[in-house]
Amino acid sequence: MSGDNAAESIAKAAKAAFEASQLIPSSERVKALHEIRKELEAAKDAILAANRADLEAAQKEVDAGRMSSSLLKRLDLTKGDKWESMLQGVTDVAELPDPTGNVTYANELDDGLELYRVSCPIGVLLVIFEARPEVVVNIAALAIKSGNAAILKGGKESNETSQLLSRAIQAALSKTAISSTYIQAIQTRAEVSALLELDQYIDLVIPRGSNSLVRNIQNNTRIPVMGHADGLCSVFIDESADVKKAVRIAVDSKTDYPAACNAAETLILHEKILSTVWPEVAKALLAADVKLLCDEPSLAVLRSLSPIPANFASHVQPSTPEAYSTEHLSLTLSVKTLPSLGDAIQWINAHSSHHTDSIVTEDERAASTFCRGVDSSGTFVNASTRFADGFRYGFGTEVGISTGRIHARGPVGLEGLVTYKYMMRSKGEQGHVVGEFGAGEGKKRYKHRKFDAAHVPF
Repeated sequence: MSGDNAAESIAKAAKAAFEASQLIPSSERVKALHEIRKELEAAKDAILAANRADLEAAQKEVDAGRMSSSLLKRLDLTKGDKWESMLQGVTDVAELPDPTGNVTYANELDDGLELYRVSCPIGVLLVIFEARPEVVVNIAALAIKSGNAAILKGGKESNETSQLLSRAIQAALSKTAISSTYIQAIQTRAEVSALLELDQYIDLVIPRGSNSLVRNIQNNTRIPVMGHADGLCSVFIDESADVKKAVRIAVDSKTDYPAACNAAETLILHEKILSTVWPEVAKALLAADVKLLCDEPSLAVLRSLSPIPANFASHVQPSTPEAYSTEHLSLTLSVKTLPSLGDAIQWINAHSSHHTDSIVTEDERAASTFCRGVDSSGTFVNASTRFADGFRYGFGTEVGISTGRIHARGPVGLEGLVTYKYMMRSKGEQGHVVGEFGAGEGKKRYKHRKFDAAHVPF
């Protein structure tokens, strides 16, 4: 079977599985999630062994200069509590309210003629991601809970891990009424290219990865694409900032997980805090091994420090214009000085990727102005940019972070994976027809009486 035919078979199977699932009770989707956790726990040793093999192969690529160290860090499934968080995410999603079948609008158009707007799944998702193997489980959990089928394509660097995770998921589905083809994994770029042409079967593409990956997908499909191309997040230290808050927030935003898309890449300083707050923040960042790419005003202050930080020569450099459009994904931070809050807002809107930006301030008016003026999917006050995450928001997990403005924005959880349909029911003895309504003599008028309804009563 050719690559194109194989891709079409996968897409057809996903569409058929999705359509069949619409008549299966939502309780079966919850059962499937609990079964997935059991299968993952049972296969833990084998999955982590595969992950170690992926890491060893990836390290060779890094050593040869063919892969970035940030990509390698994202690949490690044993880092910190990543494994347990992945499992807990499945349970958390299972326990969330069902996002489908909920009525968001109900209107009685005429006596006995009821209209309902009802949440429903999008359909078949094609999710393409790099490195992070836990995304397989995150996406599968959200897709199943929200009633969507999914086709998953991970990066070649996580191939061994992703295959075992996918097998565990399909083994779990086989113990339920949901088809095992409801969640499928593919391995090759050729399959991705073929699937991107199949808009008759696939309803939404969600890319997670580098700017080049996302842009390439956006430019090569007619299927709607939801995702973000960069994570250019910033922290702005306002003139009224508390120094302890500024230090904590700047350091955490940059160092908690530098390879994440919600890590800060730019630190913006109000010029009035250059000689007060900035030296303390800079010393804390340097102590945390962060390299600072400074504009001239911020650099001049650091040069005048006494004593000068021990790692100044190796960790402080003048910035270039390109530094402010670079997603470093490492312990590197660009620093920019601006004269006012208004200038900071304009600069962020012009240079950021509209992901997440934070202000450190004690001024309520400044906080309000920043949150409303910055055009990003997340605007925070006195909080680390690292909070921009579906798990931390209480979504259970996320399929990614959308920086677009249509349908879903920010961390995309269950609500971002549903759309809606309109259902109408006539209880009239002869049904209802449009010809009975109008402005002329003997015609009916629409009554348009809104009423409360949580679910469709039929």
